[in-house]
Amino acid sequence: ASTPQAIEAVSATRGEVLMYKGAICDARFSKCCGGAFEEFQNCWENVKHPYLIRQRDSKTEKQLPDLTIETEADKWIRTSPVAFCNTQDKKILSQVLNNYDQETADFYRWKVSYSQQELSELIHQRSGIDFGQIIDLIPVERGTSGRLVRLKIVGTLRTLIIGKELEIRRTLSTSHLYSSAFVVDKEYGDELPSRFILTGAGWGHGVGLCQIGAAVMGEQGYKYEEILSHYYPGSTLEK
Repeated sequence: ASTPQAIEAVSATRGEVLMYKGAICDARFSKCCGGAFEEFQNCWENVKHPYLIRQRDSKTEKQLPDLTIETEADKWIRTSPVAFCNTQDKKILSQVLNNYDQETADFYRWKVSYSQQELSELIHQRSGIDFGQIIDLIPVERGTSGRLVRLKIVGTLRTLIIGKELEIRRTLSTSHLYSSAFVVDKEYGDELPSRFILTGAGWGHGVGLCQIGAAVMGEQGYKYEEILSHYYPGSTLEK
């Protein structure tokens, strides 16, 4: 039992609730953390939950670089570090993903490419703001998983900082960008960039339980209590 629904069903059957210091936990989850957990306050209200903290999605590799630092985030996102959710196992993925989601092979690390025209039109359409042609996408602030919390969009007509992570994902995709943990490379034709390549990590906000990571833990023999303890450190299961 390693999907959020399965873990919840097991806990409910046993009459158990996930708690932290007498209060029920806000048990957020996403598809793939990308190897590092994001903290609650970087995605929603400015409230710090002690069980939704910065951590690496691994039991063997403990050290997580400070991904709020741009150089560290850049290195992390461009590589493929060991993590529970770093898997291509179709059997495990079928437990977690819908049929249409299983067509997505690249979720731990991914690339999206936009021409100048595509990106400027997309941002205009999604934000309702005409930036003109896009000159740059500049990271301003990152969370603990390397996900962008604030991004500066520099255009020929306007410059604006947007955030948090969901606004960034919505602005840079026709639906939702996989995550806001990305770095940007530019190709030039004339003075302005002709193409923007986004290299990213993870699928979703990365807070709390990582569905794919939890499924891998389940396949590796971890008990549901151990899985919950990994993704919500410091929490307890209580009757």
